[in-house]
Amino acid sequence: MAAVSTLVLLRHGQSEWNLKNLFTGWVDVDLTDQGREEGRRAGNDLARAGLVPDVLHTSSQTRAIRTAELALAECGLSWLPVRRSWRLNERHYGALQGKDKKETAEKYGADQLKLWRRSYDVPPPPLEPAGNAEAWGYDDRYADLPDDVLPRAEALANVLDRMLPWWYDAIVPDLRAGRTVLVAAHGNSLRGLVKHLDAMAPEQVVELNLPTGEPLVYELDDNLWPVHDAGPGGVKGRYLEPDRALAAASAVAKQAG
Repeated sequence: MAAVSTLVLLRHGQSEWNLKNLFTGWVDVDLTDQGREEGRRAGNDLARAGLVPDVLHTSSQTRAIRTAELALAECGLSWLPVRRSWRLNERHYGALQGKDKKETAEKYGADQLKLWRRSYDVPPPPLEPAGNAEAWGYDDRYADLPDDVLPRAEALANVLDRMLPWWYDAIVPDLRAGRTVLVAAHGNSLRGLVKHLDAMAPEQVVELNLPTGEPLVYELDDNLWPVHDAGPGGVKGRYLEPDRALAAASAVAKQAG
């Protein structure tokens, strides 16, 4: 039988700005009490399923890092090797960052907001160059990146373009080495990766919603393509607690904006 590689995707737990229904993007916010509990619960789910990661990949953002730390602590794996990259960061929401989703819908109209939020290749309005660093979400962790790499606003297509080099150069080598890989990241960076793995068309990924704190497990063949057909949730990975995960995904789809 051909070798099967295991990849676990984990969207961070509820963040402080998820709770407030604000566009977050690259602004670095922490988890809520619920988000921390979701991180611990994800770790318990992994332990019960006998899924033991060998290496962790995270974004550079606190909410993903904290979620992974909590999950691994529940598994007794706080010592796990960690690889971090800005390429796994959340989508940069440009001028929408920090704005209330419901108020933005009322100002611009629900259709325009849906286009900015859910379309595959239409970014929101970019931040103006004179904008303050806090609104941009840039700080010392990105000091070594050239200015022309830092995004001013991104569509999902842009997120996929800047995420794939990390997939090929960092995650794929770990999978080919036989490691079980845990990737703790964000709704849009993980949606981009799912689009790639599932070979989704743009119109398909637009309807994809990933719940917070729910491990999504992919078994991959020798070519690192999923070995299973799409199941509940329309993806080729499997949720460890599918009923709970699908209910949470439905709630994400109903969020204002």
